[in-house]
Amino acid sequence: MAKSNDTGAKKAGSFFFQYAIYFVLVILILGIAAIDPSFLSINSFRDILLQSSTRAIIALGAAFVLITGGVDLSAGRMVGFAAVLSASMLQIQEYSHRFYPGLPNLPLWVPVLIAIFAGLLVGLINGLIVSRFSVPPFIATLGSMVAVYGLNSLYFDMKPNQSQPIGGLRPDFTTDLGSGYIGTGIYSIPYIVIIALVVAFIVWVIFNKTRLGKSMYAIGGNIQAAVVSGINVKQVLLYVYAIAGALYGLAGVMEAARTGGATNNYGNMYELDAIAACVVGGVSTAGGIGTVPGVLVGVLIFGVINYGLTYIGVSPYWQLIIKGLIIITAVAFDIRKYLTKK
Repeated sequence: MAKSNDTGAKKAGSFFFQYAIYFVLVILILGIAAIDPSFLSINSFRDILLQSSTRAIIALGAAFVLITGGVDLSAGRMVGFAAVLSASMLQIQEYSHRFYPGLPNLPLWVPVLIAIFAGLLVGLINGLIVSRFSVPPFIATLGSMVAVYGLNSLYFDMKPNQSQPIGGLRPDFTTDLGSGYIGTGIYSIPYIVIIALVVAFIVWVIFNKTRLGKSMYAIGGNIQAAVVSGINVKQVLLYVYAIAGALYGLAGVMEAARTGGATNNYGNMYELDAIAACVVGGVSTAGGIGTVPGVLVGVLIFGVINYGLTYIGVSPYWQLIIKGLIIITAVAFDIRKYLTKK
């Protein structure tokens, strides 16, 4: 009988340990709601989803790199570059301080694709540096982070703009795409949330149903074994960094549309939030482990912290402390799991 109880306790402990991230999210929501019950409203959850959508796309891009055992510090600056690029080409004709005074109204998809391609190109360069020249991902992406910020600042400082915040964006970009909804009333869903969900589904398919996904996990789990099994590690890393860059570019476009403007400082420190969300969501810092649902829950946890604690009047400085403690705890659990497996 005692043995049966021990087995049940172990199963319960294993279940809690496996799904701890979901319990944390529920506890956070209930804790904030206990202080202010009005937090439990459709509008609150819609706002959290809206604010978390671009962060989710960035985190999904970061997850590609983390699963292979790397890290991408250039994500935030790529987001800023894409935001400035897309916004600079999507201003209304009547705006007095246009970035390109003589530019005609381009179809919406043209600047969007240009910005995504810019992110993909930077990601491709990161992949080349990491895979072809064997530069550690931390160093390679640190260098590109600085270089992209410099490039973005030069572009942002071009005449006639000269470092002025980019505003006067077209309504089809901000109102329709950035703050538009499908449906009516409480059943309405923001377009940005739908885009994030579509991206998440595509990433889930890549992770779980494609050769690239299996190769990523193999490389992150044991790169020597991956080489022996015939995986083209250099090619896979090239694809991974390029896809991550494209996702950062898309997130930059969505952020510019959501906020209705852009500056060269957009995206600052977003890479740390993305990495933190991934780690809290169960993506291993050692590589080889991570799921799309876990990443999304990690993003939602930080979304609830940012929105919920502000909602109940908690100081932003306390929010930073809470986020830091959550990150440290998540990494400690991750390392503990990794050492136990070894």
